[in-house]
Amino acid sequence: MSAEFSILASLLLPLVVSLVVALLGRVPDVRDTAMIVMSSLLGVFVFWGIAPAVVAGQRPSLVLLPMLPNVSLAFSVEPLGLVFSGVAAFLWPVTLVYAVGYLRGHHEENQTRFLVFFSAAISAAVGIAFAANLITLFLFYEVLTLSTYPLVTHHQDDKARRAGRVYLGILLFTSIGLLLTAILWTWSATGTTEFTPGGILRGHVDGWALTVLAGLYFFGVGKAALMPFHRWLPNAMVAPTPVSALLHAVAVVKAGVFSVLKIVVYVFGLDLLAETGATGWLTYVAAFTVLTASLVAMTKTNLKERLAYSTIGQLGYIVLGAAIATPAAIVGGGLHIVMHAFGKITLFFVAGAIAVATHRKDIRDMVGLGRLMPWTFGAFAVGALSVIGVPPGGGAWSKWWLALGALQADRPVLVAVLMTSSVLNVLYLMDIVGRAFFLPPDEETVAHVHGEAPPMTLAPPLVTAAMCVVLFVAGGPVANLLAAMVRAG
Repeated sequence: MSAEFSILASLLLPLVVSLVVALLGRVPDVRDTAMIVMSSLLGVFVFWGIAPAVVAGQRPSLVLLPMLPNVSLAFSVEPLGLVFSGVAAFLWPVTLVYAVGYLRGHHEENQTRFLVFFSAAISAAVGIAFAANLITLFLFYEVLTLSTYPLVTHHQDDKARRAGRVYLGILLFTSIGLLLTAILWTWSATGTTEFTPGGILRGHVDGWALTVLAGLYFFGVGKAALMPFHRWLPNAMVAPTPVSALLHAVAVVKAGVFSVLKIVVYVFGLDLLAETGATGWLTYVAAFTVLTASLVAMTKTNLKERLAYSTIGQLGYIVLGAAIATPAAIVGGGLHIVMHAFGKITLFFVAGAIAVATHRKDIRDMVGLGRLMPWTFGAFAVGALSVIGVPPGGGAWSKWWLALGALQADRPVLVAVLMTSSVLNVLYLMDIVGRAFFLPPDEETVAHVHGEAPPMTLAPPLVTAAMCVVLFVAGGPVANLLAAMVRAG
């Protein structure tokens, strides 16, 4: 199985799954079984078909369609793209198992439509991960926005429609108004949009123009949820919890911060940014996002809303790493894509499992639930530790690398930002764990809560929580792969 074939198969497989789901919609058991089994093949293509070549230092490529002078619909897999696609490949089938359990547990309508668009979104995420140039990335970025809109508005009520308008409004405005402008400017100045080790802008854009261009890129990638273009994310929490997992861990926001990192490494180049300081001012915007989102999260009592603002703050870490633009900071940002994905999806899985088992969404109503649902809340505790950035969660390593990156740039104040944010993470996440385990449940809770969540909503967070620990113990290969990317760039 060649790497080139695996690239094409990885792009097409989610679309085939969407088609199979649509055709089997009248037989849910067959539909869901076929969907979950087929989705597992993405891991085969990514980990066995593509990864060995990338780890060996190659960049397997595939050109599908010439579009413009010096621009084709083309794909090329480098270490950062492999990492992002690997996260999607691992978490897609796990999330589908969870989605089936959640949708059935909540007796959701239009389950087939939901699952069709869910799988289509994975195809868009893989296209972003493998994009060989800015135009290809932009096209799949827009497809991802449009394919997830029906998921955000799944319930079709007024609240969902309002959230959908905010979702489309912010993401399309930032991508078309800012990101596309930056891409066209880059193409006009350099004659290319190819992702190139060391960047493509040196000698073509400099001075204040380079700073403005960086701003267009950073704010144009609205899926990175950098303030003030973040409101779409908490608004999207009206969607079913599997959508929240997709938005926060598997595809959407990770596509945003992945794009930011890739643009910094392969369009600007770390050496150019180190010489010009063109992204220096953006470190303050990212730091503001990290701290403000953490403070807002502390005020939210709805579990999903608290986790949504937590995600905004955690994405700020990755954008901060990109803005610092030192080798260690880039490694830290890339690592945090992985570590946050597994930690945060665990937290959202648990939020949905609690809703299915107890119909409770307010944190104040979760007192004592940990004693009645120890496995469910145990998974939450492990995911929370990873998001906070302490052992045995893998997030400890990504924050360590980000702090090293800040010190490489002689910016110790940014280390203080990371530490302060981690303390805030403790306050708003371990508060939930403390209520669940260290306070006794009331009589009503004991009478109405009869144990753990259903198996299909419990097993996935146990798997992802276990992966948080595995990534702490054995996350070295991911860091080494990203470090090799930085050295090559």
